[in-house]
Amino acid sequence: MSYRQGDAEYFADEYEMEDVEDEIDIDGESINREGGDAESDVDEYDYSSSKAVDTTAAQARRGQDIQGIPWDSLSITRERYRQTRLDQYKNYENILHSGDRSGKDCKSTDKGYSFYEFRRNSRSAKSTILHFQLRNLVWATSKHDVYLMSQFSVTHWSSLTCTSSEVLNVSGHVAPSEKHPGSLLEGFTHTQVSTLAVKDNLLVAGGFQGELICKHLDRPGVSFCSRTTYDDNAITNAIEIYDSPSGAVHFTASNNDCGIRNFDMEKFQLSKHFRFPWPVNHTSLSPDGKLLLIVGDNPESMLVDSQNGKTIAPLSGHLDFSFASSWNPDGVTFATGNQDKTCRIWDMRNLSKSVAVLKGNLGAIRSIRHSSDGKYMAIAEPADFVHVYDVKSGYEKEQEIDFFGEISGISFSPDTESLFIGVWDRTYGSLLEYGRRHNYSYLDSMI
Repeated sequence: MSYRQGDAEYFADEYEMEDVEDEIDIDGESINREGGDAESDVDEYDYSSSKAVDTTAAQARRGQDIQGIPWDSLSITRERYRQTRLDQYKNYENILHSGDRSGKDCKSTDKGYSFYEFRRNSRSAKSTILHFQLRNLVWATSKHDVYLMSQFSVTHWSSLTCTSSEVLNVSGHVAPSEKHPGSLLEGFTHTQVSTLAVKDNLLVAGGFQGELICKHLDRPGVSFCSRTTYDDNAITNAIEIYDSPSGAVHFTASNNDCGIRNFDMEKFQLSKHFRFPWPVNHTSLSPDGKLLLIVGDNPESMLVDSQNGKTIAPLSGHLDFSFASSWNPDGVTFATGNQDKTCRIWDMRNLSKSVAVLKGNLGAIRSIRHSSDGKYMAIAEPADFVHVYDVKSGYEKEQEIDFFGEISGISFSPDTESLFIGVWDRTYGSLLEYGRRHNYSYLDSMI
């Protein structure tokens, strides 16, 4: 992840959308995302009566906007406002004009499909972002349970009861309640969480100063605290939790100090540390555990041996820095997402070039997720669009989910039945929930 002197100014610029018309104002607030730094981006609305402002599937079928935006009372149509967003949104690039130059090889898709249908928009689930390039802050552990960042709190959202509960608060002092070798018993104070991962009963939060906070959801307190590095360039860019071949739980932290670190959570200790020529923004482990997909501050990504960190193959084709990666569960294909507005699909049987290039509408591909059955792949832009592809169709069949607001993260539930999208916006921030469509959907009423 880049960090230059001008990036702080861009952070404010990216979230300060130009007012399209002065009349687009609801209760004194623009429907656009508001400017300012992350800590000042606090909701000024009382969400305690969330049931009154949430949007249900039944309301959406009757024509209500899924985000509750009252277009009929505004002086601009949704269609015109969408076009304005497409025209005015500023995509962040480290390599100038990479987005303009990346479109020539992009695949044509049919966007008329609906693999996941809208279930609910929950305005009381307030998802937030602290760094504009890092968007992995929403994780589903079941079709009803979601974990997300909300300011300095990791919260659990239940889509069954439509209630949230605080799991971890990092605004003050956080210290481990368990004693393990290598754990920082003094803990951390006022941690700014840059990235998050939750799998089964393990939650790992990564911070701007290299902090790692590990909590088991079935135990009280914090299990383990560590700092990956004391370098100035220490931000934790991504975390991936996985089960090793032995069955032990591990996680990999990707850092801006050009390193990735593997932690064994059975022994609570660092097990591997690899360094690379550039900051690592995201890492994905292959389903068989043998390969690591590494993307970062270089147009070229790489596959490396997960045991020794040695390069297996370079991956050339992107034109800017990459921030997202994901393996298909088949272990044959994988995807990378880049600030050149594209997602590239790669095949292990021929790594000389990508087998498909998928283009976004507004900006960088910040998040990629595969459903656990490998049938669908979802990619998220920085704002407004999530694209869901039918993998078996060769990515030709697409569902385009269209809304307004910055995207804090996307997550399929482990059983593939739900897709959750975190939306960051001062007025319309929420958690969007979609459910997988089935030919036997009439049975849903019996569940």
